Amino acid sequence: MLILTRKKGESIRIGDTIEIKIVAVDGDQIKLGISAPREIDIYRQEIYEAIQQENSQAATGQLPDDVLQAMKDMKKEKKDT
Repeated sequence: MLILTRKKGESIRIGDTIEIKIVAVDGDQIKLGISAPREIDIYRQEIYEAIQQENSQAATGQLPDDVLQAMKDMKKEKKDT
């Protein structure tokens, strides 16, 4: 892992197309501005992990319990009509 120190208004570059700029610093929070081509997906870590987990479940055929319950309910409703 590369660790850099930057001040407000300073930035770093990743390759020729990505720039990460320190927009604001407020206590223990830092606001980042990211300029990158549209074809590059940018996610917060927790969102990325949730997407990966859902993709993994979909690939193995495992559906979350709430989805399974909704499917069972739909099947029951269809039967009852």
